[in-house]
Amino acid sequence: MKKAIWTLTLGITCAALAAVPKDTLVVQTSSDIPTLDPVMTYDTGSGQYVENIYETLVAYKGNSVRELEPLLATKWTQANGGRTWTFDLRKGVKFHSGNAMSCDDAEYSFRRALVVNNSDSWTWFLSESLLGTASNANDDKSVTWAKISSAVSCNAQGQLVFKLPQVDPAFLAKLAFVGASIVDKDYAAKIGEWDGKEASWKTWVGKDLNDSALSKAPSGTGAYQLVRRDSNTTLLRAFNGYWGGRPAIQNVVVQRVPEQATRLEALKRGDADLVDTGPRPVLEQLRNVAGLNIIDDLGNNSSTVIFMNEKISDPKSLGSGKLDGKGIPANFFADVNVRRAFSYAFDYDRYIKDVLQGKGRQRTMALPESFPGYSEDVRKYTYDPRQATASFKKAFGGQVWKNGFVLTARYRAGNTAQQTAMEILKRSVEALNPKFKVNIEGKQWSEMLNDSKSGKEAMIVLAWLPDYADPDNFINTFYSSNGYYSPRLNYADKNVDAWVQQARSTTDQAKRDRLYALIGNRAFDTAPFILQPAGVGFIVIRDDLVGVSRATYNPMINFGYTGTLWRQLSKK
Repeated sequence: MKKAIWTLTLGITCAALAAVPKDTLVVQTSSDIPTLDPVMTYDTGSGQYVENIYETLVAYKGNSVRELEPLLATKWTQANGGRTWTFDLRKGVKFHSGNAMSCDDAEYSFRRALVVNNSDSWTWFLSESLLGTASNANDDKSVTWAKISSAVSCNAQGQLVFKLPQVDPAFLAKLAFVGASIVDKDYAAKIGEWDGKEASWKTWVGKDLNDSALSKAPSGTGAYQLVRRDSNTTLLRAFNGYWGGRPAIQNVVVQRVPEQATRLEALKRGDADLVDTGPRPVLEQLRNVAGLNIIDDLGNNSSTVIFMNEKISDPKSLGSGKLDGKGIPANFFADVNVRRAFSYAFDYDRYIKDVLQGKGRQRTMALPESFPGYSEDVRKYTYDPRQATASFKKAFGGQVWKNGFVLTARYRAGNTAQQTAMEILKRSVEALNPKFKVNIEGKQWSEMLNDSKSGKEAMIVLAWLPDYADPDNFINTFYSSNGYYSPRLNYADKNVDAWVQQARSTTDQAKRDRLYALIGNRAFDTAPFILQPAGVGFIVIRDDLVGVSRATYNPMINFGYTGTLWRQLSKK
């Protein structure tokens, strides 16, 4: 395959067989860009751009997920028992439009997020902190303009002030989320976005802004500004007015290349500096390739579980709908003995060997070990066919073991790791009793997400990447009966719910740690899901790319494959 000849429309043309210029970064990704509007940015495809075009008040310090440092804010203070936060903002910051950033822009940005709060956006967790509800004004009539304008405002000194209805120990971490970026108010209003006024706010509630005017033509304070984009290529250049100085990488070209093999060849040849490589097995094709640098043994900030839905709402997932050996009842997983049996039946070591190629670990909780609150002392399941058999014999008064069942488990179509996990579970469960049958099926991602959200799926595999580096983002998501994944589990435990709420209402980290340990051990007893072992992260880059290493890698800055921002990179 010939090297591509590409023109950036930035005065740079790369001739055939020429290396990528030193001031240019070429990235190849498998995903498209749903949006460049911060309010709607809740996916990694969009995030890798937004985090470089825009900036937030605070940012993660170095490679830490526990420490935050100023970015567009310079300092902050707390008052009123942690319910009032006041931020001093950086002076001399300009947007790509040329407008100077002021407190009005920050106020507008957060009010805009609270006003819109689209159901597909990240803004639910900001609204939860500032308004006391995750719902927008269309769904929760308690959300009023008075509440929104009181929750975030500028004081007479030009400081940004947040007023929370109750303490939220995760609030500062939430402000580091890429979607919480500061937007250019005057520019946004000029191109047709919300004008920031009370008279018009109701018309913007719940709007889908994926394809907004701001998405098409963003204006942020970040180191890079958009030049142009189409369905396959996005071009960005360094912003000359950037307050943080001139970055070494002046041009960024992001190409959408769906075919994994094509991306890997581009990386090998030097046509791309970074690519979406795919999962760990791909490393066998990349080891010992001249010009490549593999950085392995990186942290993993995701948690993956096999869901066991305790209230299955779709008859198609039930077969006969009875414990007669031809299906399962809707409450099949409501019996804790069934859940324990499946948890003991999963071969965790086999998963680490076959899926993670030996590079993985079995966690005790659905929480990354790098986060506060994780405990190695929490009990965890091991592969134990005898315990699985004993639990199955107890389930439904012995009817499961006597009559057997037919269960349909689904995974994301094309995801070999999820498929292999289900195959491992299928083999071990069916080996226990010839009357047990587990059918596994691949399903399109969007369809599986929608069906599982409405409780239709009996058993599926899903992962969670953190929005912000606070344990609540995992604990509430996975364990609470009000959490994001609750409709997929229909799991409720009054003790767990109480402990989750207690942990959400205190800033005492030692107390939170104790509560999370209680939740973890209670989850061992109640087995709400099968916690899969966590893999070890890796990055493959061209060896002339500088600024990517274990020391610089921050898993919360994960959108650009390097754990860093583009402005932190350079070339030899």
